[in-house]
Amino acid sequence: MQQLTRDLALRIALATRVLPGVDVPKLIGVLHEKVGSPLDDEKLKSITVTNLKTGIGSLDGEEDGEDIGIGLENIKLAVRYLWGEEEGDESLPEILPYKDGDMPESIRVAIASNSGSSLNGHFGSCIRFLVYQLSRSDMRLVDIRSTVEADSSDDRNLFRANLIKDCHVLFVQSIGGPAAAKVIRADIYPIKVPDVVEVDQQLSEFQKVFDAPPPWMAKVLGKSAEERKRFSHQE
Repeated sequence: MQQLTRDLALRIALATRVLPGVDVPKLIGVLHEKVGSPLDDEKLKSITVTNLKTGIGSLDGEEDGEDIGIGLENIKLAVRYLWGEEEGDESLPEILPYKDGDMPESIRVAIASNSGSSLNGHFGSCIRFLVYQLSRSDMRLVDIRSTVEADSSDDRNLFRANLIKDCHVLFVQSIGGPAAAKVIRADIYPIKVPDVVEVDQQLSEFQKVFDAPPPWMAKVLGKSAEERKRFSHQE
């Protein structure tokens, strides 16, 4: 069995994250079939959308790849990752200028994402975190943080938690117990949203919480102890 370089292994791992139902061994099998062995940079860069589509389809009994249940945009994105274009997602939202104090009474929110501006990532496998500054009336994307280095870390969950340690809230599709414990220990409040939704939609819904924030959030917003106590009684 070929020993993949770290770079090749990361590119293949990134590609599998946007290909539902396709794990690393399965994708490596498709790549060997389409471009031969051993895999190297030149061979991965020769992969086409058609190669990937038909290769995955053949494993599922769909020779033309039409009914494999993976969207064309995801396949295109996977090809760009195989080519080594880590930031190959052309639909990523734009990072906007921000400095501390620009948005009074705001919190910082991390979104686990695999593509575009969608909340569609699992904590332990998402490709990136979209980081937003959020107030009752405004939301602003302030950073996009790749998780690619997490794959080579001794503790992937801790690496990911540290990557967003300046955030107060984390939205994910799913997160395991041990990972959630590390996130909570970093003073980040994890919220699971099982369905794929657009970030703007999720954050707009969450903004309603600012009208009557729970104590932990009121503290972040700088509310006095008396105000937080009053909310607790009302609740």
